Amino acid sequence: MSKLALGTVQFGLRYGIANRFGQVNLDEAKAMLVIAQAHGIQTLDTAINYGESENVLGQVGVSTFKVISKLPAFAGDISSVNQWALAQTSASLARLGIGHYASLMLHRPSQLLDAIGADLYRALCQLKDQGVTRKIGISVYSPAELERIIPKFDFDVVQIPFNLFDRRLLTSGCLGKLKDRGIEVHTRSTFLQGLMLMSRQDRPAQFGIWSDLWSKWDDWVAQSGLSPMQACMAYVLGIGEIDKVVIGADNSLQLLEIIESAVPQGGIEIPDLACQDERLINPSNWGTL
Repeated sequence: MSKLALGTVQFGLRYGIANRFGQVNLDEAKAMLVIAQAHGIQTLDTAINYGESENVLGQVGVSTFKVISKLPAFAGDISSVNQWALAQTSASLARLGIGHYASLMLHRPSQLLDAIGADLYRALCQLKDQGVTRKIGISVYSPAELERIIPKFDFDVVQIPFNLFDRRLLTSGCLGKLKDRGIEVHTRSTFLQGLMLMSRQDRPAQFGIWSDLWSKWDDWVAQSGLSPMQACMAYVLGIGEIDKVVIGADNSLQLLEIIESAVPQGGIEIPDLACQDERLINPSNWGTL
């Protein structure tokens, strides 16, 4: 369980294509954090632009957890990157009710390649030097984005999507390169925003473009004896080089189900379900389907 991190975007926003419950309310958030702690989940993942997430976490109390947060995109009309970063993190830590982050990431790391990139990186390093955060890192959408950034800057941690369909972290060789550099690897999108957990009947029609892939997935799950959730968890947790797997839940019952699914599945042969089509594996593209 210590390999799991609880993602909290649902605490601040209605999030996920399969979300039928909306934003998690305060009482449910409290229950979920109690469950997480009772099962050995020590890390929470949030972001400044996750709506009310940081406020909710601060009201519940998270001083016993390791908290990861993310800086939003830097607005070009701000004169000082250092002052902006300090103001953003000071307000964030106040909302969370903690003294420092376990890790602070950039939510828009592509800005490191812009004219302000060097200043932005220096601001992150300064926050680390000042004890505002123990580690600094970036949250990216693809290995290609990493390949453009990692050679130019030193980071402690990287967060990237990875699941049974989106295997780019492995197939690109990026995971090995990150570990060679001593970079901690966190993955997200284990269930592809819940899309992979939906039944054949409930899956939105626009995803029928990939009918062959879905048929292969649905048929294998039916034959394997595993639930879709167990299959998704077994694959990601089975990659030893991944340090943290960020999982999100819409309520406490779903969180318990995910925790119960996070068990070894020995002897299971998982078929090749890798997909390179970013229209499917990158949820930011779903609006164009």
